[in-house]
Amino acid sequence: MTNNDVLRKVRFIFDFNDEKMIKLFALGGREVSRAEVSDWLKQDDHENFKECEDVALASFLNGLIVDKRGAKEDGAIVEAEPRLTNNQIFAKLKIALNLKAEDILELIEMANFKISRHELSAFFRRPTHKHYRECKNQVLRQFLQGLQLKLRPDVLNNEK
Repeated sequence: MTNNDVLRKVRFIFDFNDEKMIKLFALGGREVSRAEVSDWLKQDDHENFKECEDVALASFLNGLIVDKRGAKEDGAIVEAEPRLTNNQIFAKLKIALNLKAEDILELIEMANFKISRHELSAFFRRPTHKHYRECKNQVLRQFLQGLQLKLRPDVLNNEK
């Protein structure tokens, strides 16, 4: 999945408007314009489409964590990672939504996909751990699909 796909999907799942998106970026320590957000949300074949860089998506996800869970006690803003993997995206969404392993497995199962608890825990390990496993696009996509089915059942799979 591209960063733009993740951004579009998260926006749709939570039904965020442009102002909310801009606010989430700001909570993550990045000031963005409405035009930037709009260009990132456009389809890949649109003439004004702009690729969302890793650092921008990391800022957005950090802002989502702050919005859903609250700021750190010391008020410090977490610095956005310059490089972002599917594992990090998955972990940030897990943290923002305060999900436990059972919750994630349930969401993935809602999307008619199955993974074991051991496979799931491997995604959240350090890359240097011997049981670390890279999160493939399919797993992240199915997780987001399950999240959409749970939080936006009224629209099923018909995205805007």
